[in-house]
Amino acid sequence: MKDALGPELGDDAVQASGAVVGKPERGIMPRLLLAIGAIIVLQLLALFVVPPYACEPGVTPCTPAHDLGAQFAFPQDAILANFELPAPHVVFGEAPSADILTFQLSVPASIFTGWIVALVIVLLAFVLSRGVNVVPGRRQNALEYVYEGLANFATSLGGPAARRYVPVFVAFFLFILLSNWSGLLPFVGRTAELRAPTSDVNVTIGLALVAFAMFHIEGIRQLGFRGYFGKFFSLRPFRDGIGAGIIGLFVGVLEFLLEFVKPVTLSMRLFGNIYAGEIALGVISALTVFLIPVAMLGLEVLLNFMQALIFSVLALMFTLAAIEGHHDEHDEEHADAHAGHDLPEGNIQPEVNGQAAHA
Repeated sequence: MKDALGPELGDDAVQASGAVVGKPERGIMPRLLLAIGAIIVLQLLALFVVPPYACEPGVTPCTPAHDLGAQFAFPQDAILANFELPAPHVVFGEAPSADILTFQLSVPASIFTGWIVALVIVLLAFVLSRGVNVVPGRRQNALEYVYEGLANFATSLGGPAARRYVPVFVAFFLFILLSNWSGLLPFVGRTAELRAPTSDVNVTIGLALVAFAMFHIEGIRQLGFRGYFGKFFSLRPFRDGIGAGIIGLFVGVLEFLLEFVKPVTLSMRLFGNIYAGEIALGVISALTVFLIPVAMLGLEVLLNFMQALIFSVLALMFTLAAIEGHHDEHDEEHADAHAGHDLPEGNIQPEVNGQAAHA
């Protein structure tokens, strides 16, 4: 080989070929097997360190078996441990009252876990943004990759108008994503003090109400009070007749009432998917060997990602729809005002018998 390529080129070729042959690239399969093994070991450790609750009928919240002095019964206690009641455990403060109207300052487990998730996001943003330079390092590259990727995705959906709401879109997505993924950790849900925030309907309703207030406030700010509510309660269709006006007014009132359905759909879709996914994962983990839950855990990671993305995208799209007025009437007036500019110059009469008669 050296004789055919020459002394210098032959040495380079031999070294290059030796490097390629001697150091083959590692495939993804060993890393995948290592990750599966780590998940199985973590699940087994959690089974002994934070065992599931020994639930009793009518007892809220469930109490761990070692606190009751009872032995853990398999599989019924492992299954019942995954059916969390809508009211979460209170970490700080008084227990919730049975009264319909009450005012009690308390911190339930879902809110407490949500604070931890928010603190993790703030710490990550602080650590990754330290020492920002013109030439970015690894930490700055990671931060810019996540933020710019989400920003480009938002603007690709909503256009230039969406750029203003990119920070809100990113904040919604990251908080909901980490809240969803927190429920997949083996020690979250098995301890009374920790519960995935988005598995509590109160948290998802709160997030939906924040989004609901945002796109209505932005709509009024961009279009004005009269312009925004004029989209729903418009009397212009009456110019085309009483029947057209009544139909137009009815459609507008119906659209206004449908605005109040948006927070319900946002909150219930997120809560239902996360809560049901945790129950299914917990029940299957309690009944089968850990290999099947590992496969389902990977599916839940993907589904939780999609649910966070769906909530954030819908909040963004609802906001962009709120700041957009009805342009059909404005476009008609604009077209009528500039209709004469499209005609050629000169005094041209209409065609008579196929010929244009000029004055």
